[in-house]
Amino acid sequence: QVQLVESGGGLVQAGGSLRLSCTASGRTFSMNAMGWFRQAPGKEREFVAGISRGNSYLAYTDSVKGRFTISRDNAKNTVYLQMNSLKPEDTAVYYCAGDSVVVFSRSPLRYAYWGQGTQVTVSS
Repeated sequence: QVQLVESGGGLVQAGGSLRLSCTASGRTFSMNAMGWFRQAPGKEREFVAGISRGNSYLAYTDSVKGRFTISRDNAKNTVYLQMNSLKPEDTAVYYCAGDSVVVFSRSPLRYAYWGQGTQVTVSS
C-alpha cells in the first residue's frame, strides 16, 4: 500500500508564498501521475496542477498559471507545489494525489492514492 504525507501549508498574507511537499512511502513502485487538488468550503475538489513521471505532461488550472509551479523528485518519491503571489481565493485544503498506473490526469477519479490534506489560508 502507498501512503502520501503532505506538509508546508499555513497562513500567509496576499502576495506571499508557500511551498507544499508530498512524499510517498510504502509500495510506491514507479509512481506515475502525481498532482495537487484543492477544496474550499462548499465547493468541489478542484484540479490545481499535475505532472507525469518524466515531466512530459505538465498542467495547471488557469487561475494559478504563472503563479504556481509543480515539480517532482522521483528519487525522493516527492512532489512539490511552489505557490507564489498567493491570493485569498487560493484559500483551501490542498491534497496531494498519485497513481502508479495512470500517466497523467486532471481528474481526481483517476488517482488511487491521496494525502490527508494541508490547509492553505491566504488573508487579505
